[in-house]
Amino acid sequence: MSETGVHKVLVSACLLGQPVRYDGQSKGIVSDWLSALGAEGRVLAFCPEVAGGLPTPRPPAERQGERVVTASGVDVTAEFDRGAELALEICQTQGIRFALLKEGSPSCGSGRIYNGRFEGVSVAGEGKTTALLRRHGIAVFSENQLAELASALSLDSSPDLAATGSGD
Repeated sequence: MSETGVHKVLVSACLLGQPVRYDGQSKGIVSDWLSALGAEGRVLAFCPEVAGGLPTPRPPAERQGERVVTASGVDVTAEFDRGAELALEICQTQGIRFALLKEGSPSCGSGRIYNGRFEGVSVAGEGKTTALLRRHGIAVFSENQLAELASALSLDSSPDLAATGSGD
């Protein structure tokens, strides 16, 4: 935690209105709370797919087990894995323990992803970046869980919890 007790949050760049999605669009969300967080300098925008080396726009891709492929069968797993590793590196370097990532994405989905058959059918699952961050103890929330994220952030930075330490 920083000296001030204020945590940063890694946020999918598309949720902040940046046109980085596969179709060149954004999925910007309107949230006074998220805007206030950004104004406090607590939001770090990141797109794992672009960071991993994929262009915008790019062919849509879906997870097929541990692989990520485009509808035409091009394997883009290496780029997705690289983006996930860069997201983790940023979180670890900056002490970020919370992420707000785009639901449904093969990188960022936290509760559901598409079934890998390009049918527009979503199934329970998580994207490559979400899975890696969670394996390293970073809490991942979707844009449908802003209240839960706000609550987790306020609980995490409350003086009572910080003062109790590890409970030894």
